[in-house]
Amino acid sequence: MTTTKLDLTGLKCPLPALKTRKALRSVTAGDFLEVHCTDPLSVIDIPALIQETGDKVEITERSDARIVFLIEKINGAIDNSNAALPRTR
Repeated sequence: MTTTKLDLTGLKCPLPALKTRKALRSVTAGDFLEVHCTDPLSVIDIPALIQETGDKVEITERSDARIVFLIEKINGAIDNSNAALPRTR
């Protein structure tokens, strides 16, 4: 198991969630992504993202200075359930 660290301090919504989604694409199942944020909305956005991807938030730390998420990659690939379906006539 390896842990990849992602420093998103100073970024505002929606960038922490978007960059977390992108980073999860390069994490192997069974490994961890440690995300450091300062945006208070990330406590809503990142858990919602993780619920969507099917991964697991292992630890969430919160202080006045930052928020830290430790995400365990469960799936091999991010779920594309929100992807647009092809149109048929």
